[in-house]
Amino acid sequence: MSTEITAERLLSAADRADPDEAARLLFRAFLTLSRTTDSDQLLPLLTRVRTADEASGSARTALIYRTLAGTAATRAGLAEGPEHLDAAVRIFDEHAFGDDPVLVECALTAVMTLMRPHEARRFAPLLAALDLPPADRARLLALVGVGDCWAGNLVRGQAELREAARLAAQCGTPDVQAEATSWLAKCDALRGDLDDAAVHLDQARELAAQVGSAWVARHLPECTAALAFVRGDRETWAGLLELVVARDVGVTAGLQYEHRWELATHHALAGRSRLAGDLLAGVDDPPASWPGGPVLPAWRAWILDPGTATTATLTAAVDLLTRPVEQLLAARVAWLLGVHHGRAGRRGEAARLLEQACAGYARTGAAGMLTLVMRDLRSLGTTPPGAAPPPVAAPPFPVPAGGPTLTEAEARVATAIANGLSNREAAQRLFVSVKTIEFHLGNIFRKLGVRNRTELAARRAGTR
Repeated sequence: MSTEITAERLLSAADRADPDEAARLLFRAFLTLSRTTDSDQLLPLLTRVRTADEASGSARTALIYRTLAGTAATRAGLAEGPEHLDAAVRIFDEHAFGDDPVLVECALTAVMTLMRPHEARRFAPLLAALDLPPADRARLLALVGVGDCWAGNLVRGQAELREAARLAAQCGTPDVQAEATSWLAKCDALRGDLDDAAVHLDQARELAAQVGSAWVARHLPECTAALAFVRGDRETWAGLLELVVARDVGVTAGLQYEHRWELATHHALAGRSRLAGDLLAGVDDPPASWPGGPVLPAWRAWILDPGTATTATLTAAVDLLTRPVEQLLAARVAWLLGVHHGRAGRRGEAARLLEQACAGYARTGAAGMLTLVMRDLRSLGTTPPGAAPPPVAAPPFPVPAGGPTLTEAEARVATAIANGLSNREAAQRLFVSVKTIEFHLGNIFRKLGVRNRTELAARRAGTR
């Protein structure tokens, strides 16, 4: 059944219900439509919930009204959003509504929209204790999972998003599955599970198309950009960021500033200072309370003029990023500064900052990002000015002359299979699915011109 039809039935039932029950039905309609319609189409729901709140006067209905009012205002960029959402969380805590699934979801939605994802963790015990239908559990678990990821615990968040996507698929709610899978794809990329990230991106696109999800479709370029970045494809990443910045994606997660600053940095480092300046011109810095707020003014100054003074100011500002939601950003800015010092020959300061970035990514479980920083750390001082670069080792699986080379992922799979592992054992070793192993093996056999695993092992043995 389409989400629009489901919402229409809920709205029709609300017409016949008392104010308290009407508010609950309206909130369920909001949840049904929030992934498939534009924000302005949700405003009529807000008007109806306000009417129910005025007629009821109960704390439960007030909590629902405040959540919807704050969410709608935040998505529309209105200043009153946080006031409504703070009130919703306060009502939830004062009345201990943890035994009511609808009100738990209201409060969880409120803290996430307030950009306080670390608070999502406190709802996990409530979620575990509630007797929920699988569709509701999938939706709530997805919110907790993305909260954990955003707050710097990618390991736990990834596991929760996987379970949310599985539950959503099991109970036939493709809108929730699309949302959870899109978030999972970005988490996979940051974690370094690049094959899984690519598979999940394709799944999210297909699921979004099944239900016509405007919300998921809007955010998919951001997830794709993360995968391109971790793959090392900076041009594709920059092109996707252009799209993300133009659409102001990330507005509900506080990331639209980071996206714009990242793109400006990319242009500045490539010598396109005018483009960098244009991206930042006319865009005010957010308040210091905003995620990343303490570092963004210094980062802007460094982008526009990466001199000694601005570099020192930006370096000092990194230490101000102390909130859970700022852990990934702190590692990223330390990485940028470390590379900057390394290019200037300041190896000691470069090593300190790159090691700081490594620690940040290791702490959050961002193994994909960690791999990239480690390459920069290892390269410090390895080739003195004017010296010849070290010889490149021969690939373990040479391809026929003029043929396509193996990707890094294919080389890992080829090595595992040549070592005698089964497809399932290789999948477990490389933290990917068996289907991913089978997909890569087809490409490996074609590129190397071998017909089976025995010939693959013999090909590698012949290079030793």
